[in-house]
Formats: sequence, C-alpha cells, structure tokens
Amino acid sequence: MTLLAIDIGNTRLKWALYPSPVPGSEPVAHGARFLETIDQLGETEWAGLAPPPRHVLGCCVASDSVRHRVEEQLELWDVAPRWVVPGAAEAGVTNGYDHPMRLGSDRWVALIGARARVLAAGARRPVLVVMAGTAVTVDALDADGRFLGGLILPGHGIMLRALEAGTAGLRVPTGEVREFPTNTSDALTSGGNFAIAGAIERMHRHLQQRCGEPPLCIVTGGAGWKVVPALTIDHELIDTLIFDGLLTIAAQRG
Repeated sequence: MTLLAIDIGNTRLKWALYPSPVPGSEPVAHGARFLETIDQLGETEWAGLAPPPRHVLGCCVASDSVRHRVEEQLELWDVAPRWVVPGAAEAGVTNGYDHPMRLGSDRWVALIGARARVLAAGARRPVLVVMAGTAVTVDALDADGRFLGGLILPGHGIMLRALEAGTAGLRVPTGEVREFPTNTSDALTSGGNFAIAGAIERMHRHLQQRCGEPPLCIVTGGAGWKVVPALTIDHELIDTLIFDGLLTIAAQRG
C-alpha cells in the first residue's frame, strides 16, 4: 500500500514515498526539485523507487501545465494520481472560506496536517498555520477544527523585487536582519522579515482573542527558517506539514 505524496508549489516540487498511508510514518525515500527540472524525475529519482507506489496523492498550486508535466512522469507506474481539491470539510477540518474550493490546496492540506498533529499530541487547541515560501500564508484554525480565515502576503523575494521595480537605487545585495539597520541591504532584509513576522504575530493575537487561549503556531515552507528567528511568540518549525496532511487525507479516504 505504498503511497507517493507530492507537493507542487510555485517554485519547487517536493515528494516522499511512504510504506503505507499512515499518519506519522517515516518516508523510505524523499526529494525535491525546482519546477524547471521536473521533466527528469521519471528518468532519475523516481525510476529507482522500490517498492513502487501503489497510490499517488498530491496537492498542486502551480499551473495546470506543470501538473500535467508531473503526470507524464508518473506514467512509469500503472497508477492514477489523485489531487486534493478543498471542500466544505475533510479529516476533521471545516472550511470557513467564503468559496471553499477557492482555497489553495496547499493551505487546506497544511491545515489538515496541523489539526492531525494537535490531536495526536492529545491537545484540543487553536492553531496558527504559517506557510512561508514564494508567498506567505497565515491561517487560523480554532480548537474545534474550524478554519476561520487567513492572510496572504508576499514572501521575501517578491517584496525585494517589488521594491527594485518601483524605486531607484535599491538593487543591492541581500543583507542581514538587524533591529536597527544602518545600511540599505540590511534595511531591506530586515523590513521584509519584520513585515512577515508582524503579520504572523497580529493574526496570533486575533486568534487568541477569538478563542480565549494562546494558539499553537506551526511554521512550514522553504523559507520558514528565515521567518522564525524574528518571531516573539512560541512556535514550531515543521518541514513535513504538507506531507502530514496528505497522509491524514489518504488514511481517512482509505
């Protein structure tokens, strides 16, 4: 009952092969590729997977053409991939988006993964789910598993490119995060980092006020390591949150 879990983001594809669709399982193989090189997967990493996957479950926020390219690489196995589409509810999470199917599938899967982690730890508490990548999302989940809503803001790279495009003289090397920057490089890097951290902490405050208790904050995504040093709230950095969600969905669906 091997499961190949796939997370296709805006910049990279991440994958993991699990011996069975059981939450908490350790992968027998995993990897990541930039989207520019995904056409090589069938001839490289995936060609040698053993045992081969019996099921494929993924989420994709990239374009349909990218998803089709991945499906072409999956043709080396006789298995049809399933792609997560957000709905009104799944795996203990209720979708509070105005139009549930318009919620990004990665956000939905991450919420399900976060809920599963909280329940596995034996605690029913609200959770703030932060995904830091090309874009940053900050999503609120109450103690009953209801998705209350969330923020979308640009990631570090988009912020810097926007400033470069809209101003003169700001094409400078990446700097350091400092409390009181004294050069333009540090000012740009610190400004972006603190803007993201500020949005997270504001939503954390909103969620605590709504639920009456401090939420657990889980940070994931390729740029998560850049964000967490600036946070002044308790948090956990969990790289596998999307895969936790995919495993939970697979187990629920059977």
